[in-house]
Amino acid sequence: MKLQNKIAVITGGSDGIGKATALKFSKEGASVVIADINEDRGQALVSEIVEAGGNAIFMKTDVTNFNEVEKLVEFAVDTYGTIDIMFNNAGIGVNKPFLMHSPEDYHKVVDVNQHGVYYGMLASARKMKELGVKGVIINNASVFGFVGSLGITGYQAAKGAVVMLTKHGALELAPEGIRVVGIGPAAVNTQIVEGYRQAGLLDYMKEQQLTKQLIEPEEVAEVVAFLATDEARIMNGSVVMADDGFASFKSDIRQ
Repeated sequence: MKLQNKIAVITGGSDGIGKATALKFSKEGASVVIADINEDRGQALVSEIVEAGGNAIFMKTDVTNFNEVEKLVEFAVDTYGTIDIMFNNAGIGVNKPFLMHSPEDYHKVVDVNQHGVYYGMLASARKMKELGVKGVIINNASVFGFVGSLGITGYQAAKGAVVMLTKHGALELAPEGIRVVGIGPAAVNTQIVEGYRQAGLLDYMKEQQLTKQLIEPEEVAEVVAFLATDEARIMNGSVVMADDGFASFKSDIRQ
């Protein structure tokens, strides 16, 4: 088990990529702290992991509130003694044409997808430094931090910022022995693709992936789990594309 005795915190951990990663981390021997705003799903996942012989706890957390994120990290340390892995995964989406995408829509998405990642990075890095832990911070950056799409104004802005936060964080935190790396999934079979389905764009999204199908959360979790291991030591400051070739080519969605 490649994450034996590691302590991992996962935001947005009750569903989708977060849930799949929590299950994968646990199978690899890590103790998992699941953070989410959905308490019922979070507690259900804890029960699933514990019943399978793993260690997991849940804390209801709003990642747009820095104090709550700090308390989350403290909760992990108070329970397990340290923090080795921080997976900043929480994310939401609003799918509307640019001219209908209100400032309220924009700020709602940016607060979760950009500020939430920054808060997770800051809180976990401060605690890792305090404890002398040479840990790893993994950010969910998305393929849409690199390529343009229709209808996701706030999402694009936030994910582009996460790409640069990952690079900046790696540079700043390297002297502390803390790695910062990102993942760039494309169309994953989670609730967040519902916006594309409702907009009639889901088939287009699948066509943009080389196997012409949605990526499963468990496939992304495999990549995240590898990045959390010591074997990924040289992967630092970069965003690993888990996008089934989405960013490698582009057809015009407007045709």
